[in-house]
Amino acid sequence: MNKPDVVMVGLGYIGLPTAALIAQNKTNVHGVDINPKVVDTINAGKIHIVEPELDQAVADAVKEGYLKADVRAVEAQTYLIVVPTPFKGKHDPDISYVKAATKEVLPLLKKGDLFIIESTSPVGTTEKIMSLIYSERPELEGEIYIAYC
Repeated sequence: MNKPDVVMVGLGYIGLPTAALIAQNKTNVHGVDINPKVVDTINAGKIHIVEPELDQAVADAVKEGYLKADVRAVEAQTYLIVVPTPFKGKHDPDISYVKAATKEVLPLLKKGDLFIIESTSPVGTTEKIMSLIYSERPELEGEIYIAYC
């Protein structure tokens, strides 16, 4: 695969179908998951979740070279964070996975990049993540695009 256009962090029920759809449009996608078994399964052109027609979409995307999975992120132009946001304690949302995924791509971000949080998150999460990015990489303030879906 050529240099990816998109890095998809999280290859679960939202991330993998989204990665496959993007790859179907002949866009190079580098999927990232912390589970090596998930990575190996996807790189074999198979899926680890149940979703109608996803198996064929992933098989085609991998075979055509538009989808590759790894446990580490690489440099791209667009980063999508698609990780769980479970509840903790008294139904308080846990955004630690979003923070960890952000820290994974933080060294790779550069001027003009697009950073999207696709994870279901409470109000204020985008601002918290934006503060995290700018506190660690102040030179990026006003130089990258940060969005929430």
